[in-house]
Amino acid sequence: MRAALIQAALNLLEGDEADISLRAVARAAGVSAMAPYRHFADKAALLGAVADRGFSELADRLRTADAERTDPVAALVAQGMAYIDMAFDRPALFRLMFAGARLATTDVDCGTAAYAVLAKRVATITGDDRPHAAVAAWGIVHGLAMLSLAERLPPDRAERESVLTLFATGLCRSSDGKG
Repeated sequence: MRAALIQAALNLLEGDEADISLRAVARAAGVSAMAPYRHFADKAALLGAVADRGFSELADRLRTADAERTDPVAALVAQGMAYIDMAFDRPALFRLMFAGARLATTDVDCGTAAYAVLAKRVATITGDDRPHAAVAAWGIVHGLAMLSLAERLPPDRAERESVLTLFATGLCRSSDGKG
């Protein structure tokens, strides 16, 4: 039942439903209006579960992109492109994932797995576990995703990939003392 409610909420969200209420989710899942309350304290808790599903999907996409490359710089760029692709493929879900606690109450570890994939790859490039380097990588890719979704950047995939390559190459150079 919990999974059916999460899927119904996700379907409504991605169907551009203006107001996702617990009643609407119950109706979409084909259950009583009170059924969601057995699994979620409120709408924010339900949307938090939807966001959590999005972060799991993001982690899977990052792992897949990373595994397809042997070169660390190319792997980091591939992860960045997978991140941006998710933003374009599932914009409503992507926005919800980063909406904040007022809209979606998420677990404190929500998104940790996706970030860990990124941080691990950054560590292979820098040669150590530099938290600032991983945050910088996340900031670059998230900024590109959000700016692209807001149509503040040209819709040019190759340009986004060039920006990510520039960053990853610079990260590599800074770690070996060349930059």
